[in-house]
This record gives sequence, C-alpha cells and structure tokens, in this order.
Amino acid sequence: MSKDSFDHHVSRRRLVQLAAAGSLAATTLGASGGSAAAQDASAGSTLARIRAAGKMRVAALVGEPPYFAKSALTGEWAGACVDMANDIAKLLEVEIEFVDSTYGNSVIQLQTDKVDIAMSLTPTPVRSLSINFSKSYFLHGYGLVAPDSLKVSTWAELNNPDIRVAVDLGSTQEMAARRFAPKANITAFATRDEVMLALQTGRVDCAVFAALLGMTAVKKNPAIGKFSMLTEPVIGLPACLAIPKEDNQDWKTFLDVWVEYNRGIGQVTEWLTNGMKLAGVEPDDIPSDVKL
Repeated sequence: MSKDSFDHHVSRRRLVQLAAAGSLAATTLGASGGSAAAQDASAGSTLARIRAAGKMRVAALVGEPPYFAKSALTGEWAGACVDMANDIAKLLEVEIEFVDSTYGNSVIQLQTDKVDIAMSLTPTPVRSLSINFSKSYFLHGYGLVAPDSLKVSTWAELNNPDIRVAVDLGSTQEMAARRFAPKANITAFATRDEVMLALQTGRVDCAVFAALLGMTAVKKNPAIGKFSMLTEPVIGLPACLAIPKEDNQDWKTFLDVWVEYNRGIGQVTEWLTNGMKLAGVEPDDIPSDVKL
C-alpha cells in the first residue's frame, strides 16, 4: 500500500472513530456508573441518535441542481449534495432518508427534529440563533445573468436606479444585491422560476445569482442571457452543512473533520463538478474566475 493510500485509509478510519465517539460515550458511561446527566446528554445527541436509528434524515432541495436533482421516473436523488450525504452515511453505516425541502423550510425542519442535516446553507447571524453550521466546504461567488446588451461587470455599475434587477426573495442573492447595489431597481420574486420568467419576458434587465445556480439557470434556459461574475468586490459567502443546535458537539465535530478532509483531497470539487454535469454544465463551460 502506498503512503498516500495508507494516509487516506487512516484519515477515513479516524472519521469513523469520531463518529463512533458519541455512541460509545453513552455505553462507557453506563458501564462505569457515570452520571445520569452525562449519559442523557450523550444519548440525546444527534450523532448518537442517527447511529442508534440506523438512519440519517437529509433535507433535500427539490429542483436545485447541482446540489439536488430528483428523477421524475424513478424518484432517485442525484447531485453534489446527494454524493456528500451518501459518503457521510457510508462512514456512519446508516441509511439515508431524503425529506423534500426548500432553503427556508430546511431551517424549520432542523429546529423541529424533522431532519438531521441540511446540506447547502449559507450561515447568517439570524440563522445561527436557531441552528448550527459546519465549517465551509465551498465559497459561493456571485454574479449576473443578463443579455449581452447589458454591459455590467462590477457592483458599482449595477448600482444604478435605471437597471431593473431580479432576485429570489430572502436569498443570499437578495442580500448581496441590496448590500452592494442598493440604488438599483431591485425586485424580489417568491421563487427562482419567477426570476427566470421575469428575465425571459423582459420585465427585468438582469438577475443576481450565486455562481453555480446562475450557470445552471442559463444552461436550462439560454434565452435568459449569459452568466458572468460580478467584481469589485468579488463576494464569497460560505456553503456549509447545517445541523440542529445542541450542547453536545459530537455531530458538528465529526462534520467539521469530514469537510476539511474532503475539501483537502479535492473530493468536494469533484462532487460539485459532477453535480454541474447534471444540469448540462461541463467543466469547459465554467468561467475561469469561478472556483469550485
């Protein structure tokens, strides 16, 4: 076995050991007569409950490639976040239950014990009051979907009351647009499909998109324009795994290690690249200033 293969094997074994720690702690405490409060805290952790149930419940975002895509024929899920969830479940030796969700609903589902993890959320101060987050596995860049006739490449150029800008309501796209182009004529639509329809029908001049979502939107409907990154400044907001807020940190510790390991070996980039292919976006289609 080569040194790289040995290191890879040891690292993955360490992840499994971390995952087991929460479950083993409760058993060890019980056998040694540990305090009832400590036993309850460990036994009630999300990680321990996942392993005990043999199932990890994942908030799955319907119609959100490259992260999630559900086959209308088979009901099977695919996408970058599906690959991530499968890898975590394999390490924990549990099954996956995908629960239909949206970005907003996934926060509520985490709070009400409907899911154990949401795979692609941007942490915000408000969200952090009610749920917890892993370390970032990807930095979202933000850009513009617009026809060639609109010559805008910076936030300062977009910050113009004569430019009609679409965003999806409550998203980080809306947050970025209102923060860096507050003078633009911004309209927030309830869904991303409405944003795309507004672009196609000429009700707006352009739309702010996170990079991966913008590229997939254009591939799905080229009539809405082209995607390009917005600069000065280049904005990067983290994508993280979201989990329930709890005192026991076993679940977060395991996921933090999992993120750093898979990001370090380039596995996250591979999952994201493969997810983009689900929307027809090949590696050559990805602008050089978009970093996966």
